[in-house]
Amino acid sequence: MARKFFEKYLPDAQTVRGYRWVAPFAGFLKHPNLWHLNRRSVAGAVAIGLFSGLVPGPLQMLTALLLAIPFKRNIPVALIVTFYTNPFTIVPLYIAAYWYGRLLLGHGHDLPKVEPFEMDWSAFMVSMVAMWHWMVSLGKPLAVGLVALALTLAAIGYAVVDLAWRARVILAWRARARRRLKA
Repeated sequence: MARKFFEKYLPDAQTVRGYRWVAPFAGFLKHPNLWHLNRRSVAGAVAIGLFSGLVPGPLQMLTALLLAIPFKRNIPVALIVTFYTNPFTIVPLYIAAYWYGRLLLGHGHDLPKVEPFEMDWSAFMVSMVAMWHWMVSLGKPLAVGLVALALTLAAIGYAVVDLAWRARVILAWRARARRRLKA
């Protein structure tokens, strides 16, 4: 049921490949797993989206697209999942990544003196530069933590979707078997 619900709202592969700005790349978008909702394609797409969501800057969706195509995972799902990072969640996620990196590197509990950046939407590029300087000032723990957190979230997301999909299929099989026994 949920699969049919999502299929109703996901774009059709032919429609997407027909867009003028997508047409030069249409040859890369022909594999069925890029558009179909099946267990492996969706679980992989969730993992790709979770991983790509932690890519710095506004490159999350491009990263998700560029990973989904060679891994042959559902493109729309991978793109949608990247939205877990947004202006409200990105700073807490980066702080968690920083602490995760410190934990993995074995650093102590003392914090460096770093001023957080201020996001100013009227001066977007200035804010992006400020965010870049803030990330660089946090250094190696942030870099290691971002990669480690992205890989951890991807692995957990893949496992959760895969197990949930399997559980749903098993429950459907059992329900169908019960109906057959009653008939």
